Amino acid sequence: MGDFLPCFKAYDIRGRIPDELNDDIAYRTGRAYAEFLHPRDVVIGYDIRLTSQQLSRALARGLQDGGANVVDIGQCGTEEIYFATSYLGVDGGICVTASHNPKDYNGMKFVREGSKPISGDTGLKDIERIAAEKSFSPVSQPGSYRTEDTRQAYVKHLLTYIDASVLKPLKIVCNAGNGGAGAVIDALEPFLPFEWVKVHHDADGNFPHGVPNPLLEENRASTIEAIREHQADLGIAWDGDFDRCFFFDAQGNFVEGYYIVGLLAEAFLKKHSPEKIVHDPRLVWNTIELTESLGGEAVQSKTGHAFIKERMRQEDAVYGGEMSAHHYFRDFAYCDSGMIPWLLVAELICTTGTGMAELVAERAAKFPCSGEINRRLSDAAATLARIEDHFRASADNIDYTDGLSMDFGQWRFNLRTSNTEPVIRLNVESRADQALMAEKTAYILSLMED
Repeated sequence: MGDFLPCFKAYDIRGRIPDELNDDIAYRTGRAYAEFLHPRDVVIGYDIRLTSQQLSRALARGLQDGGANVVDIGQCGTEEIYFATSYLGVDGGICVTASHNPKDYNGMKFVREGSKPISGDTGLKDIERIAAEKSFSPVSQPGSYRTEDTRQAYVKHLLTYIDASVLKPLKIVCNAGNGGAGAVIDALEPFLPFEWVKVHHDADGNFPHGVPNPLLEENRASTIEAIREHQADLGIAWDGDFDRCFFFDAQGNFVEGYYIVGLLAEAFLKKHSPEKIVHDPRLVWNTIELTESLGGEAVQSKTGHAFIKERMRQEDAVYGGEMSAHHYFRDFAYCDSGMIPWLLVAELICTTGTGMAELVAERAAKFPCSGEINRRLSDAAATLARIEDHFRASADNIDYTDGLSMDFGQWRFNLRTSNTEPVIRLNVESRADQALMAEKTAYILSLMED
């Protein structure tokens, strides 16, 4: 029986430094990854956290001692590992990152060849077991180490998603949250006509303005203030490793991620119809209607990046979107990117002559939603069962793709429990009836609290 390694989670590694994750565990993780996958070449990189480079070095030593050649692309975002793994044609990739976790945390995200995700049911548990038991086979020859700069190739790839000739000189507020996104914006800037207002732009693992997580309302104020002060056309903010991006309209209003999924589905279908669009089950009506109206096919998948990516590969879908601001692209190895979405949205604003607020206002009025509401409960599973019993007789349709979805014709809800904590997550939407949506949301919340 080996050590207990609490930093190994369902999809990745995340843990507090140094008690849950440290150089020794990073080294053993590298050895275990090499033991499990037997890769010839592995790309590694690291985010802007203060401990990331040191952990990356320990990871590299483990990979090399396991016989793998290491290709180090340096400081990067998670999606740059996805890109480099496919672009360089190597056998796997690992990014040292803890995304939007507190600054005393770090972690790792893993892919194998073709940038396919490695999660709990596709090898991460095996890597954990090997690392915990230190059950490493002898290696005849250690792997090599080299550095490679893939940033310019990555930027060139990002620009293939848009027609730069139709872009207009929009004024855009970008808030990197002192994470890694700023460096990529700087690399893209010479190729785009936009005027940038850069907020918390420079990478700083001390996170002097708070951990970059724009889902938290308290982290949005600096973006909103800059939009209003500079009278910008659009606002964008990212999390630390910039695999999620968040939008604000010209008035500084935060745009619900659900409507961005529809917007991006529309952007692709206008260029590539007919195509398949993958979406999660939490909020669906807007995405389905937009997709079908443009000749596409909407395909529902369980929430979570490993499930979405797998379903996209099965369906060969051009785009997949989650309301949580993860957006996936077939031409990006079916992986998520926080850069491609805003490029497409900016292109839509330029080609339609319509602002962000107007692009989503009609859809938000047609399918008003509650946004995701989280409640911490002592027994989330029992609450979910009780609510299903309460509504069962009046539901037109019940779906269990992910948690519980119940459709009543004019309104619907999805209720799902968290995999990692005693939390239940509620999403409600209606057909063009804001009052009905609000009433049903309040009613379900009251039932949850009973």
